[in-house]
Amino acid sequence: MKNLFSSLGLSSVGAILCASTAIAQTPTLNVLTYDSFTSEWGPGPAIEAAFEAECACDLVFTGAGDGAALLARLQLEGTRTDADIVLGLDTNLTAAARDTGLFAPHGVTADLTLPVAWDDDTFLPFDWGYLAFVANKDTPAVASFRALADSDLKIVIQDPRSSTPGLGLLMWVYASEGYAAPQIWADLADNIVTVTPGWTEAYNLFLEGEADAVLSYTTSPAYHLIAEEDDSKTSWGFDAGNYLQVEVAAKLAGTDQPALADQFMAFITSPGFQDVIPETNWMYPATDVSLPGGFDTLTVPSKGLLLSSQDAADLRDDLVETWRAALSQ
Repeated sequence: MKNLFSSLGLSSVGAILCASTAIAQTPTLNVLTYDSFTSEWGPGPAIEAAFEAECACDLVFTGAGDGAALLARLQLEGTRTDADIVLGLDTNLTAAARDTGLFAPHGVTADLTLPVAWDDDTFLPFDWGYLAFVANKDTPAVASFRALADSDLKIVIQDPRSSTPGLGLLMWVYASEGYAAPQIWADLADNIVTVTPGWTEAYNLFLEGEADAVLSYTTSPAYHLIAEEDDSKTSWGFDAGNYLQVEVAAKLAGTDQPALADQFMAFITSPGFQDVIPETNWMYPATDVSLPGGFDTLTVPSKGLLLSSQDAADLRDDLVETWRAALSQ
């Protein structure tokens, strides 16, 4: 080492030491989220660039499958998790997430534009949307689960054990059909082409022509219209209403970057984050930002359905078992 220093010269050594110190002092914020958020076409890259321009830090997104898989991973890792922030749970999971004791209050005050009142001091919304079946416009539309079950239409859905849309579908069937839900699932079984682990796999199967419709969101046709100039897709509004999904972020209580985590939580409600959502995550933003042209053509459900986070937690296991039993027959 002494000979190396001598050959480099003191000025070169000083430059190397300064660079090493600068690298060592750059803090890293780890955000655990779902895979599509981190993809090159998702919101992750733009949000990473915008936040790093403000924070003098390294923002690292880690994908962990679909939304419901995030909770399973956190429950498995517990306090050993490397995550500072989790982003991508929804209201069907927040009660169970809160029960882990892993999260801390976010401390953010913001004017939210959700279709429901929000007063949760731990889980902060970053976007929202209505679940819907997306199809080509020339596919005969249905307006209820009963009509869908009675039809010959083929659908692709997501697994409720790993996917937040998949879990939302269980809540949607229950909220609209009540005690008739088990029979609805039994009758829907022959309409279901396959069940995928996550949203991306299901949507790709639909686009490949493997099904007439796919479980997605009323906002999904906006992607085709805006990004592809393709107006051939639509979503179905159901007479009993469509289920509302509110996606949230939360700070891990055990983060070793508490100030940086707080800065990111506040950033979530800023234009630097919210402006990115409509044309990358293809959902409605959680604050009042301008929507791109094309969003005004989307299906608006007659009614939004939403179970409380505690009701969703209480019902989850029974609804999953009902669904599993119906599809296994």
